[in-house]
Amino acid sequence: MKNSYKRVDAHLSSLGYCTRSDAKKFLKMNELTVNKERIYNPSIKAYHDEIKINEKILDPESFTILLNKPAGVICSHNDAGVLIYSLLPQRWNQRKPKISTIGRLDVDTTGAILITDDGVLNHRLTNPKKDISKVYEVDLKVPLKGDEEDIFASGELLLNGEKKPLLPAKLEIISPTKVRLEIFEGKYHQVKRMFAAVGNRVVKLHRVSFDGYTVEDLKEGDYKIIRVN
Repeated sequence: MKNSYKRVDAHLSSLGYCTRSDAKKFLKMNELTVNKERIYNPSIKAYHDEIKINEKILDPESFTILLNKPAGVICSHNDAGVLIYSLLPQRWNQRKPKISTIGRLDVDTTGAILITDDGVLNHRLTNPKKDISKVYEVDLKVPLKGDEEDIFASGELLLNGEKKPLLPAKLEIISPTKVRLEIFEGKYHQVKRMFAAVGNRVVKLHRVSFDGYTVEDLKEGDYKIIRVN
């Protein structure tokens, strides 16, 4: 956990509360204290954990968020439509370094996605050499044939356009048209392509968990800080 010692305006700017040039105005409009003493001079230096705004501690200097993504929301900073970052406090979108999703979910896919400002963590969890668990609930167009569990677990399923077969995946059957699938890689549209390869079609896709972090206790659109980096 960081605890930087720097100017108050630098703290506010890096955490997205205001720009450095607007810091004086921000201090007039909000009660900012350093060790319980209100200050008006943004050039004063302080440690991160000494500062409070309107009696609330500052946002973490670096963090990772778990969000339950709704359908119709786009995992992008620049795109037409409803962007995932619009679901978060506005100041978080002004943070430096910028927050970004760890990987993406399709616009019609719901569920677990991590958002972080930690570039090292982002790289680690998107590295194709890392076997990161991703669990999905999948609704299918037609009933299962019965051999899908063995095919997915075999480690021999080769998707169209790929040169290497997929890693073994775990299939749990909930009903003839609903399953829970755990995969350990993140190829493009992987779950949809897996079921297409066995003659089926995904009609609804929800990611229950990513790297062990589950959204089963979060409503769609809700989020929580899961770690302070």
